[in-house]
Amino acid sequence: MNELWNIIVAVILGLVEGLTEFAPVSSTGHMIIVDDLLLKSKEIFSEPVANTFKVVIQLGSILAVVILFKDRFLNILGLKKEINGVRKKGHRLSLVQIIIGLLPAGILGVLFEDYIDEHLFTIHTVVYALIVGAVLMIIADFVQRRRKNAAIDTVDKITNTQAFLIGLFQCIALWPGFSRSGSTISGGVLLGLSHRTAADFTFIMAVPIMAGASFISLLKNWQYITMDALPFFIAGFISAFIFAIISIRFFLKLIDKIKLLPFAIYRIVLAVILIVVFL
Repeated sequence: MNELWNIIVAVILGLVEGLTEFAPVSSTGHMIIVDDLLLKSKEIFSEPVANTFKVVIQLGSILAVVILFKDRFLNILGLKKEINGVRKKGHRLSLVQIIIGLLPAGILGVLFEDYIDEHLFTIHTVVYALIVGAVLMIIADFVQRRRKNAAIDTVDKITNTQAFLIGLFQCIALWPGFSRSGSTISGGVLLGLSHRTAADFTFIMAVPIMAGASFISLLKNWQYITMDALPFFIAGFISAFIFAIISIRFFLKLIDKIKLLPFAIYRIVLAVILIVVFL
């Protein structure tokens, strides 16, 4: 019975990870509510195992992005000239632009990793991040509605400067609860990208930085993936992968229609729930 419950917990946490990792709502905030308050995965095995589990299921979400954007990644690497049957001519999104976008958060993440882990992973800081992130998203939608020029409708039109500036916005996501996609999509929209284009660039840019951080964490904590815990890890990974694919497809179909405001309102509601429950 305990083993079945463990699998159920893993599947639920994978669902939460898959549905929230790439939506601008903060997967950290949802994990706090679902895991720390309700499921308490740290009590199933141990705290190091639970923390390593969350790294593993994040890899499931990353794999979902790789599969959904495989043509784009192959094109960036020069291994495929067509995306969805369309041959890319002239300027196109390049590996250099991805690296430019990754540098700011990558550098700051390395420099302030210990400080972030010690001081920013608290309920208070997550609540503040949810609210501040919601305000940024509302501002981005307001600016986009007031803009007279047509928005950039493809990642192939993103300039090096825009890539770097979006990378600067991504730095804000080092603040747990802010949301990587929330910060970069908002930043992209403020810089003249359509919501869909900003989302596409966000997902593409997320793969190397998330994969790198996850693999480094796994190398440090490999000993916690034991045979006893392996079914727990596998169930969570598969669940996160499946629900991330569903979430990303749904999100990309809707984002240009609904914009960021509904997610901003949801974040504020989530922040209020965290205040009532924890504070």
